[in-house]
Amino acid sequence: MRTYRIATIPGDGIGVDVTAEAVKVLDRVLPGIEWTEFDWSCENYLRTGAMMPADGPERLAGFDAILLGAVGFPGVPDHISLWGLLIPLRRAFGQYVNLRPVRLLPGTTSALRDRDAADLDLLIVRENSEGEYSEIGGKHNPGRPDEFVLQESVFTRVGCERIIRYAFERASERAGRLCSATKSNGLIHSMPYWDEIFERIAAEYPAVETRQMHVDALAAEIVLHPDRLDVIVGSNLFGDILSDLAAAVTGGLGLAPSGNINPAHDAPSMFEAVHGSAPDIAGQGIANPVAQILAGAMLLDHLGEHSAAAAVDRAVTEVLGSGGPYTPDLGGTATTTDVGDAIADRASALLLPS
Repeated sequence: MRTYRIATIPGDGIGVDVTAEAVKVLDRVLPGIEWTEFDWSCENYLRTGAMMPADGPERLAGFDAILLGAVGFPGVPDHISLWGLLIPLRRAFGQYVNLRPVRLLPGTTSALRDRDAADLDLLIVRENSEGEYSEIGGKHNPGRPDEFVLQESVFTRVGCERIIRYAFERASERAGRLCSATKSNGLIHSMPYWDEIFERIAAEYPAVETRQMHVDALAAEIVLHPDRLDVIVGSNLFGDILSDLAAAVTGGLGLAPSGNINPAHDAPSMFEAVHGSAPDIAGQGIANPVAQILAGAMLLDHLGEHSAAAAVDRAVTEVLGSGGPYTPDLGGTATTTDVGDAIADRASALLLPS
């Protein structure tokens, strides 16, 4: 059995709580993982003035993958925590795909009336390295009546082509339907350019049924007709917003994993829950660990450990579908550890010879 070196960055708040459960589950299905924990967080920022050391990317470069907890804490502005840790790592390691599977899990209830699991099974492919999340711009004439800020978006041909082609590949593996999020009626340069590239690449995939929808109409489609959607591809900002909306309608952010993927496998990819750090409930033992555990399953799958990944995914499905245990956000009274133990036990049992 191959040994993997995996870095963990538990981060802040419930990131610490749920990462511990994900590590426990992965240890049960893939013994021999060598874990290294890095205490990079908002607490570290308050102590040292930096979310992570200047050589942080270099220290992580030799790992096979990264498991990231949530970051964010009162007193540290969100743009500090995001641009001090998550975004630099995404860009340093070529993680240009943010992959967010969204589905209605057994034992959970959608926020949408009369919708079941068959209606809510989406894959959102978000561009993760450019677009609207750009450092280009600044504040001008500060403190004066004519003060203004400038925020530039960056859409490169390489960036657009590779994320759209990646989405077509994923759609080809699923139901063969791909919807592109655009806003070409309002964003006069970036979105028409995105649309042109989407249409050109679509010609290479004649078997994939395509749609292009303005992002506001697509948000409504997720709520009104999610069964019409399968794979969605969007820019950095659009993909971020749509994936949180989709997760919310399928039961909440506590159930949604994500991966920051380097498709070339020439640097580590990074996996995390979609939810935030929820410092108000940190350390109370009531955070839902399912999203982080499913992020761990994505990590295993990315490493090629498909049987172990499938066992974790199925264990989550079976535990939730058979009555829990459930944390309070799902209407139960179980602790974070209770849920982690139940999933770990079931995943381990699924891997035993029958």
